Amino acid sequence: MISEEKLRILTESAKYDVSCSSSGSKRANEGGTGNGYAAGCCHSFTPDGRCISLLKILLSNDCIFSCKYCMSRADADVPRVTATPDEICELVMDFYKRNYIEGLFLSSAVVKSPDYAMEQLLCTVKKLRTEHGFFGYIHVKGIPHADEGLVRETALYADRMSFNIELPSEKSLKLLAPQKSKESLLVPMQKLQRDRTVFKEEKRKGHFLPAGQTTQMIVGASPEPDGLILRLTQSLYRKTGLKRVYYSSYVPLVHNSLLPDVPAGERREHRLYQADWLLRFYGFSAEEIVEDDGNLSLELDPKCNWALRNLQYFPVEVNRAPLEMLLRVPGIGARSAYKIAEARRYATLTFEDLKKMRVVLKRARHFITADGQFMGERRETAIRGLLAAGETAEEARQLSMFSDLETARSALTGEL
Repeated sequence: MISEEKLRILTESAKYDVSCSSSGSKRANEGGTGNGYAAGCCHSFTPDGRCISLLKILLSNDCIFSCKYCMSRADADVPRVTATPDEICELVMDFYKRNYIEGLFLSSAVVKSPDYAMEQLLCTVKKLRTEHGFFGYIHVKGIPHADEGLVRETALYADRMSFNIELPSEKSLKLLAPQKSKESLLVPMQKLQRDRTVFKEEKRKGHFLPAGQTTQMIVGASPEPDGLILRLTQSLYRKTGLKRVYYSSYVPLVHNSLLPDVPAGERREHRLYQADWLLRFYGFSAEEIVEDDGNLSLELDPKCNWALRNLQYFPVEVNRAPLEMLLRVPGIGARSAYKIAEARRYATLTFEDLKKMRVVLKRARHFITADGQFMGERRETAIRGLLAAGETAEEARQLSMFSDLETARSALTGEL
């Protein structure tokens, strides 16, 4: 069994990766232990309300790379430990049987070489599936520059994989993570997506990344504006079929002249998550969301800020506006837009009806009419002041994530 000290170091080293969350996997139990269906990550929730826990651990923190922002970089003065595949397998099975976890997020520093590190990750997940009969959720972090065959074989045993981009430009990668390159991160993601598509089309037996791919970007370690980050995000969703891009606010864990001495701040990270949600499910483009300086407004959420900069489109009549426009009204989420589109087929909606549908009228009332009635302000300065004042600590959390993602996708394609 893995030692307590080794376990502490490897789990502590893994905590900075936020891209481990999952929206679920379709890998059902096939006669072994565990079930990955709709499993997620540490302190996350499935659509049916269950809280999910995940063992988040590195196989090794003994890295040959020198990424300036990383605690496991080659020149860092930290204790170095490496677990064996058998130690990780025994740990996962023991924790699962004790009901501590429902799945595994497994990453690793680049120990010895990219191929060696990837081979050890593959060996671990293969042993879990074939020797231990573990069918719980497994997310594996890919190793840049690793052999394509090793990556593809790992995808046959994992539910999800992620190659973390970390920095949004080639220039920043060369400066802060010189052993990584744009190609070493994007090419494996694109190949995995193509292989996944072929696997589905040919209806082969088994699984190939049933929960897809994710990635992570560090916000504030390099000087790129929000607009560049969001354009890259938009491109990744369109070209690699990513399930999710995660944003992690830079925290100055190490002192380096190439890195800022102050943290990026949670509000900027929060705004990026809000903007990301608009890109995926509300029909917005990155170019529409950012301000003239290329950044997101810290004062207002991206949807409200866009509406205020485009008041010529408002107010819209909820009983006649197309679904695509309802999705752009502050205070009307995807579920509410769907409900409005359905209900107005049978009756003329009023503000009282909208309130029952849980439309956030303190925001929406400035941008809509209901049966010809208008209840908001018309002056931009007055609306901006009311919206800014209303953004309390409770409202400043990430946009509410509805569980029925298919409803959102259907809404954006006009199928509802």
